[in-house]
Amino acid sequence: MTKNFKIEVDCANCANLVENAIQKLDGIDNAVISFMTQKMKITFAEGANVETVMDQVLKTARKIEPDFAIL
Repeated sequence: MTKNFKIEVDCANCANLVENAIQKLDGIDNAVISFMTQKMKITFAEGANVETVMDQVLKTARKIEPDFAIL
């Protein structure tokens, strides 16, 4: 399952660091963040609990960029 999210991230480097970190999380097959469009596309692993995975995504992203937001 693939979902798109509108996000808020302050810099391109932060977006890249967040993208790399969340790609390593359990339950995620692929993640792409576009700083220019402020969008994030996540492909979830089969059988993954989307809500639990997204909680981990936000927690991981905020460790890198405290102002990161999923709108």
